[in-house]
Amino acid sequence: MAYSKYDMKTATLIVLLAVLACQFSLRPNARLEQEVLQFERDACKAFLDADVAALERVLTPDFTLTLSNGEVSTRADEINELRSGKVHYDVFENYDMLARLYGNDTAVVLGKTRVKGTADGKPFDRVVQFTDTLIKRDGRWQLAAGHVSRIEK
Repeated sequence: MAYSKYDMKTATLIVLLAVLACQFSLRPNARLEQEVLQFERDACKAFLDADVAALERVLTPDFTLTLSNGEVSTRADEINELRSGKVHYDVFENYDMLARLYGNDTAVVLGKTRVKGTADGKPFDRVVQFTDTLIKRDGRWQLAAGHVSRIEK
């Protein structure tokens, strides 16, 4: 039995659609994971641009960031550092991120962040491993807590 090139194209298309359908059914939260990872990228931009209004939107009022040295920074601390110019970022980029979802309104994101800029007029350039806890309130993601550990070069 001979098959036409149209039969082969149709069969190939059906297989491709079946593979795509399986991928989406195996990862039902893929869209939500992408939403969370986009939120992380947007949060980086807020720091990079020293955009206080954006930071107020992305950080919960009770946000805390635990640093490698054990110090804890609050939302107010982060915003005040940027507003005052004490800290300036030339690079603030998350990468190698993995999102873990817990329902539709809680996520934990693991990844690395490269930051480069100045703090108190002194240059810095470092990479940290981070763990962020996100919650979804009123239809938008916010960063509730973070922890960073410096990665030595």
